[in-house]
Amino acid sequence: MAPEAQAAGRVSAPAGPPRGGPTGHADGAAGPLGGGPTGRSDGAAGPPGEVPDPGVPLHRLDPDRAAALAGASSAPSPVPPAPSPPLVVDTRRYRWMIGICGLVLVVAISIYQFATHGIGTTGVPPGQRLHYFAAPLAASTLNGDPNLNPPCTLARHDPRALNICLLAHRLPLVLAFFVTGSQACERQIDALQALSAEFPAGAVQFAAVAVNASHSSAAALVRSHHWTIPVAYDRDGAVGALYGVEICPMIELANRGGVVRDRLIGDHWLTAAALAPAVRALIAIGAQDGRGRLGGGPTT
Repeated sequence: MAPEAQAAGRVSAPAGPPRGGPTGHADGAAGPLGGGPTGRSDGAAGPPGEVPDPGVPLHRLDPDRAAALAGASSAPSPVPPAPSPPLVVDTRRYRWMIGICGLVLVVAISIYQFATHGIGTTGVPPGQRLHYFAAPLAASTLNGDPNLNPPCTLARHDPRALNICLLAHRLPLVLAFFVTGSQACERQIDALQALSAEFPAGAVQFAAVAVNASHSSAAALVRSHHWTIPVAYDRDGAVGALYGVEICPMIELANRGGVVRDRLIGDHWLTAAALAPAVRALIAIGAQDGRGRLGGGPTT
């Protein structure tokens, strides 16, 4: 020991390794820069007592965000949406509209028919005028369909046709409608034929129309039954439709002038005995007014 050390009474400790900078390096230089808070490249915490470099930004890990990122990476790929079903149009309301329109149309037609022709019935009811027409006579050579708007003058009248307008303005008229092939309906015309011989020709006149009948079929009946009263045929059914013939026998009894006094429908009127009282009453009405005032039409 040197005399100077002993004189100072101190013992010098051996010199240790030189101390370095904040990272512990001997030269005081900064260690390699990392991404973690301690400056390490692996981001792990440094040894105890190591101070983070204040120049390196700190990156804290958010647990919730990490879980969300992990879940997003492991989520299954989205399923494409299912194709849209075809568009179905509900047509029920349109069917209702069509039905309502049809009902309104039927009601409108019915109102029109009532306003122009009255309530639709079989035949012409009492108090109304006969529907005038001209139809070919079965016993003639005239072929054709009836004329529903006939001329009411002798100058334009074809004698081969039954012209109701001319008949009704001349005398009271008993007009029957029948169909061929029905024995009951044919019996009605037999009854009219019998009555025509019972009453004077100038008192009343009789006529008949075969509805929906051909010329040949009507002519055959006239010959086989020996009918001499005028019998016309309604080839296209226009007269039957005009009078609403739905049943036979059916007879219209009209005063002079064409206004109906009685309308007789049914099997009760198949015999001459049943028809005779109604015909007598018709003649009596005509005799009371020889000028046809009760009939409402002019005399010719």
